[in-house]
Amino acid sequence: MNVEETPLPGIGTRKDLVTESGRRVGVVAYRDGDTELIVSKPDDPDACVASIPLTREEASALGNLLGGHQIVMQLTEEHSEFPGVVTRQFSIMAGSPFDNRPMGDAHLRTRTKVSVVAVMRAGQVQPSPSPDFVLRAGDLLVAVGTLDGLDAAAEILRNG
Repeated sequence: MNVEETPLPGIGTRKDLVTESGRRVGVVAYRDGDTELIVSKPDDPDACVASIPLTREEASALGNLLGGHQIVMQLTEEHSEFPGVVTRQFSIMAGSPFDNRPMGDAHLRTRTKVSVVAVMRAGQVQPSPSPDFVLRAGDLLVAVGTLDGLDAAAEILRNG
């Protein structure tokens, strides 16, 4: 996959890719920290057919959604030969009892036998986070365990 990066002097940077279906999708990262998701005409990258301004939180959440899905798919494939082992992703919502607390405070492994194998934050992966890794609203946790264990972990992350 080829990502084209175009400096926008005085503005920021634009990064585009052309999907297999021929759609041109990009992101403009402004110098002030703002982000804009854009869709251009396939035959004219300067002709924008859709432009969606994103807050920092929205851009982070979108990055987590896209990246987290890839991690879950890969882990699901790797665990396919182990019956009963499932991969799931959990979001830390604003107001979660674990927002701004170390992950170890949830005691997920002890209470549910679930292992958190990665945390996605702002599109960046933190593999094998330690118990002292501080969770933040918007984080996407990727966990492995049994269906019952994962259901219990979801309940704990929601309600404590």
